[in-house]
Amino acid sequence: MSEPQGEWSGFLDRTVRFEGTLEFSGTLRIEAQVKGNILSNQTLVLGEGAKVEGQIEGNQVIIAGRFDGVIFAKGRVEIQAKGVVSGEIHSPCLVIRSEEHTSELQSPCNL
Repeated sequence: MSEPQGEWSGFLDRTVRFEGTLEFSGTLRIEAQVKGNILSNQTLVLGEGAKVEGQIEGNQVIIAGRFDGVIFAKGRVEIQAKGVVSGEIHSPCLVIRSEEHTSELQSPCNL
C-alpha cells in the first residue's frame, strides 16, 4: 500500500460502527463500518476491513476495503488490489493497483 503523507490523526477498528459526519485533519485509517460523510483535508485510508457507504471529500483517498458512494478528491484516489468501489469518483488522478487480486471499479469516473 502507498505510504500516506502527513501526521496520523487516528484509527477506527473493525469493532467500530459509525453513522454521521466524520471530519478530521491529518491521516485517518478506517477498518470499521461507516455510513455517512467523511471530510478530510489530507489522507483517508480505507483498510481491507472497511465497509463505507456515503460521501468522501478529501485530498488523498486510499481504498483497500469496500466503498459505496461518491468520492470528491482534490489530489488522488488509489484503489488497492483488494479494493472495491461502487459509485462515482471525482479526482484529477486515479490509480488502480493490482497484484494477485483484481481491483474493481464499478463507477463513472470524472478526471
